Amino acid sequence: MKPFLIIGNWKLNGSIIFVKDYINKIKKFLNKKKLDYCKISIAPAYPYLYLFNIYLNNIQMSLTAQNVDIHLSGSFTGEISINMLKDIGVKYVIVGHSERRMFHKETDKYISKKFYIIKSNGLIPILCLGETELQKNMNQTKDICVKQIDVILNDYGIEAFNNTIIAYEPIWAIGSGQLANPIEVQKIHKFIREYISQKDFKISKNIIIQYGGSINENNMDMFIKQKDINGFLIGKASLTAEDFISIVKKAEKILSSI
Repeated sequence: MKPFLIIGNWKLNGSIIFVKDYINKIKKFLNKKKLDYCKISIAPAYPYLYLFNIYLNNIQMSLTAQNVDIHLSGSFTGEISINMLKDIGVKYVIVGHSERRMFHKETDKYISKKFYIIKSNGLIPILCLGETELQKNMNQTKDICVKQIDVILNDYGIEAFNNTIIAYEPIWAIGSGQLANPIEVQKIHKFIREYISQKDFKISKNIIIQYGGSINENNMDMFIKQKDINGFLIGKASLTAEDFISIVKKAEKILSSI
């Protein structure tokens, strides 16, 4: 069984006091409980990445970045490079999140370049896919996922998806309180895996496909039991250590019984 990957995306939230308190609570939890089924990571806002790395101190938790630039260095005010992320201990990098696509006008082609810069420098991309409510109502979910995958396939080939994570996040469910049907999500995850399998069976078998969209401790049970849901990319429910720990505890319990 591949590990169930749970990542908390803090988005534009946090403070120094918040980070220290959060990590202390996570450390206390992990000192008492060895994770047998889950891997966990946090994606704090940029100013706290380095601070987070200092306080992690080799506990069972990794560091995720919310974004990266396509350039390694140069006159690009306000950006951060993949080398900088490597330098401060980042393992995963989120690309293609709907909020980046929507608010920062990032295109599939630009996301493909980010994906490549992450892969070519030894970090692991988390490629976010997902449809709007209108696209869902028009039965275009699978077409949208294929379109967002195909740009990378056409640019860099199927090998680019080796040691990669895909996060299916229906846009209409992100932060809205609207929860997708876990059976429907399983169907989309299975479709994504089968689509990649057409190119390379081994890569499709090993790829981690997360779900994200208003997940919390109270609604996670049926999602975690689905065969092709291999993790969660969590927003709001990761913003307190207590809630995040509760999700991890419950995931461990459910997975131990499957």
